[in-house]
Amino acid sequence: MTLPRNHRRIRVAALYDIHGNLPALEAVLEDIRQAAVDHVVVGGDVLPGPMPRETLTRLLELDLPVQFIQGNGDRVVVAQMAGNDGREVPEQHREVIRWTAQQLRPEHERTLAGWPATCVVEIRGLGDVLFCHATPRNDTECFTRTTSEERLAPVFGGVTVPLVVCGHTHMQFDRTVGSVRVVNAGSVGMPFAPPPGAHWLLLGPDVQLRHTAYDLEAAAERIRHTNYPNAEDLAVRYVLHPPSEADTLKLFAPVELS
Repeated sequence: MTLPRNHRRIRVAALYDIHGNLPALEAVLEDIRQAAVDHVVVGGDVLPGPMPRETLTRLLELDLPVQFIQGNGDRVVVAQMAGNDGREVPEQHREVIRWTAQQLRPEHERTLAGWPATCVVEIRGLGDVLFCHATPRNDTECFTRTTSEERLAPVFGGVTVPLVVCGHTHMQFDRTVGSVRVVNAGSVGMPFAPPPGAHWLLLGPDVQLRHTAYDLEAAAERIRHTNYPNAEDLAVRYVLHPPSEADTLKLFAPVELS
């Protein structure tokens, strides 16, 4: 597969796993302005979440060049809008997928369906950077900073760029697999590890794992005032009090690369 390329960029922000948390996105966008970013890559899972239409609109109306890739959350919302039976989604998550799909319009479906699975951006100081949602192979595989290199070697063995940026597990890390540097951007809207706030990446000429603080109590109240089915759980467990890294690593261990 020939991956789409972009012109050389100096400072690129990678925003992953926003999950409809508009207050978190707004705070990160303010940091992006102050960091003089000239290009944004949105790495999937803009959805599902409590403010899906507003979050999409905010991203689509940015006054910066933006590239989107599709995450598994975005993909299953599109499938729901298209009348898919939703069997891929575990039962406990189907209600939020249905609710999110109901908030969107046909033009949103066309936009989301058009996002590619990956993109490559050439960044000064880093070279070609491959952006994917979970792994270069698909949008659902899970791995963490503790996953063995032996298990990861087949996933990244065919990669020909020096740096891969991923997300999906909502936990930032920076590690090497073989000859490939692999960086997880973390989650803007739903971090699975402390500190509370929004996690993202600033790329060029080096790699910076960034954290943006914002008014968590105010954000939790805005989320609670939506009709999102999991509003309270999102507000408490992931905005106000993200789980510990140890708890999340334990949760992911049985499903790593499964």
